Amino acid sequence: QVQLAESGGGSVQAGGSLRLSCVASGDTFRMMAWFRQPPGKDRELVAAAGWNRNNVNYADSVKGRFTISRDLVKNTVILDMNSLIPEHTGIYYCAAGHTVALFEGAYSDWGQGTQVTVSL
Repeated sequence: QVQLAESGGGSVQAGGSLRLSCVASGDTFRMMAWFRQPPGKDRELVAAAGWNRNNVNYADSVKGRFTISRDLVKNTVILDMNSLIPEHTGIYYCAAGHTVALFEGAYSDWGQGTQVTVSL
């Protein structure tokens, strides 16, 4: 049975940092990603990473602030979030899939989500 276990969400003031972690068990995945669902809005891609460390993609809103990385041995994906602003608030979901793609439907497995709140 596949499980994605997220950790690291919380509340932080603007300008602060958080690290999100997601450990996958039960399968290995070609792509792992983080999606965010802001309050009252649709879920959107934040960042995605393939097996190759050069195969990473970011939403324009987080470029230069967030870094995604994978540990293939530990089957883990990390999202380091710096210079956070209130617009980064939302529920962050870890997602994993076997297809190299950036749209939500390409990801077969999802974590339960972790709340990130950024206040002024």
